[in-house]
Amino acid sequence: MDPYLEGHLWPDVHHGLAYAIRRQIVPRIRGRYVARIEVSLIEDPTPEAEIGILYPDVEVLAPREPTHPTPGTLPSHHEPEATTAPLTIPAMETIEVRIPSVEIRDLAGDRLVTSIEILPPVNKREPGLSAYRKKRQRLRRSSVHLLEIDFLRRGTRAIIHPRIPATTHLCSLTRAGSATTDLWPLPLGDPLPCLPVPLLAPDPDVILDLGAALAVVYDDAAYEDTIDYRVAPPPPELTQEEARRVDGSLRAAGRR
Repeated sequence: MDPYLEGHLWPDVHHGLAYAIRRQIVPRIRGRYVARIEVSLIEDPTPEAEIGILYPDVEVLAPREPTHPTPGTLPSHHEPEATTAPLTIPAMETIEVRIPSVEIRDLAGDRLVTSIEILPPVNKREPGLSAYRKKRQRLRRSSVHLLEIDFLRRGTRAIIHPRIPATTHLCSLTRAGSATTDLWPLPLGDPLPCLPVPLLAPDPDVILDLGAALAVVYDDAAYEDTIDYRVAPPPPELTQEEARRVDGSLRAAGRR
């Protein structure tokens, strides 16, 4: 995963990855299943957390020097004058966010078999985090396989367990009816895994090459022409080890 994709480019990356995943899976499931892009429209009531990362910086509309009443110039009725505000900014409004996921459905009955969720920033902080966790519970109660891809370093993971290592990225698979979840912890700079995508029994899993899917998105969108790899990636700040690994990866790819 390229940490430079986790900022203002993320909505484009998210949509592109959903379509790249579908394009890769469809030839392997045709005949019994279909793959559909499901787009959820939700509100981000706390966009302040993403200002300067996902959303543009808040502009200072009217910076100015504060003014104070001059001694001895109070009006005759002795009412004080208001001190001019030194700064004016736009009021933050709720932002609508479009979140794509990939749904694999049984061709015969249009039954939802597998949901592939790519986590956005809004689902890794409240109140979106709680709403997403409720969605996970609904899918599990409906006997749906759930494959989750978390390529964002910031925010709180939907899955919390003391045995999950503190890696930058995480993929997980909860099979329908299972009491366990398979995890793929992903340290920054490691190759992305090939993940199993379960179907209905007795059909075998199909394999999703996550690295190949992301490479297609990167090349199709020509992100290399947009990203300035000379500056630091979007927050959170990299550790020394992460910075070393990222620098090595960029040099190997000829981007630095």
